[in-house]
Amino acid sequence: MADEQEIMCKLESIKEIRNKTLQMEKIKTRLKAEFEALESEERHLKEYKQEMDLLLQKMAHVEELRLIHADINVMENTIKQSENDLNKLLESTRRLHDEYKPLKEHVDALRMTLGLQRLPDLCEEEEKLSLEPACHVTNKFTGMHLYALCAKPRVGPGTPKSQNGSRMNEKRENT
Repeated sequence: MADEQEIMCKLESIKEIRNKTLQMEKIKTRLKAEFEALESEERHLKEYKQEMDLLLQKMAHVEELRLIHADINVMENTIKQSENDLNKLLESTRRLHDEYKPLKEHVDALRMTLGLQRLPDLCEEEEKLSLEPACHVTNKFTGMHLYALCAKPRVGPGTPKSQNGSRMNEKRENT
């Protein structure tokens, strides 16, 4: 009986070992599945973070583009303002030139009646002041062609002046 009881005790122990081993195998299988899920989730998380970094880079590029667009708008406004200022200056210059020209012709006529020489034309003075289209300015935004006055350095001290005066403005008036 003691042998039988000992055998029963060993069988009970074997049964418990078997149950615990099966339980261990189930847990081990679940643990493997959990580790695989964990590794998979880590890969996904890494991919998500990479995608987030790419999106943040794109967002930075979008912000740069927005800033560039804002700079373009500022430059367009600056160009328009500068063109308006240039047009106002050109119109003012034309008006002053139109006012100066008949006055100079009258003064020259009066001087000639007294036997005096004509006064030098504007283009013969220190810098070129005629309204000829010397510098062609093209506005790429409005397609207008503007003419600006260009200053040329004055002639050197020994350069003879024309006896008849300048004919530069006469050419422009005839065309």
